[in-house]
Amino acid sequence: MKTTRFCLVRHGETHWNAARRMQGHTDIDLNDRGKIQAQQMAQALKAIDLKFDALYTSDLIRAAKTAHAIEHLFGVNAIADAALRERHLGSLQGLTIEDAQRLKPDLWQIHMERDLEHELLGGESIKQFANRIHGALEKIRYLHEGQTILLVSHGGALDMMYRLASKQPLEAEKAVSVPNASLNWISHNGSSWKVEQWADTNHLNNLALDNLDL
Repeated sequence: MKTTRFCLVRHGETHWNAARRMQGHTDIDLNDRGKIQAQQMAQALKAIDLKFDALYTSDLIRAAKTAHAIEHLFGVNAIADAALRERHLGSLQGLTIEDAQRLKPDLWQIHMERDLEHELLGGESIKQFANRIHGALEKIRYLHEGQTILLVSHGGALDMMYRLASKQPLEAEKAVSVPNASLNWISHNGSSWKVEQWADTNHLNNLALDNLDL
């Protein structure tokens, strides 16, 4: 059977990440540290002489600009796909963790309890989000069977990919971190997914922030 490998990259840091503000679909740019992280990530891939067959990215600017560091260094063009966006967090988008607990305590509690059906007042439910991410990943796998794919996305989206590859239930608490500009490897051998390596940040000069958007 042909093995398809994915190197999953979380976007670099943004001002909202640093402020612990939930982004979701809000189109927030990288901050200066995030731009440096993107460059360090791309340089790390170049240093190991990674051979990949396609580069995909979420169309949100924080992911697209992270992917641009790879485009620039490797001389390739990224394929932007809105299906790789972060979860839409509805009425929680734009709020800091502290403000969400204070201003929308009931909605925050629903969010923390991982209610699989609740859409957070205008957003996506966990089930809807999982179906979108899994569908996007399977579509790419089908198009590139037996190849190596670089994919730049978001913390919550990569958490969903981890859950798929590790068979972690959607209702379970988060099991892994997804730091900014981290490298994460999963693969499919033709019959099943597996996690190969996760949350590699050895290429970064400073500690990277974990994801808030779940």
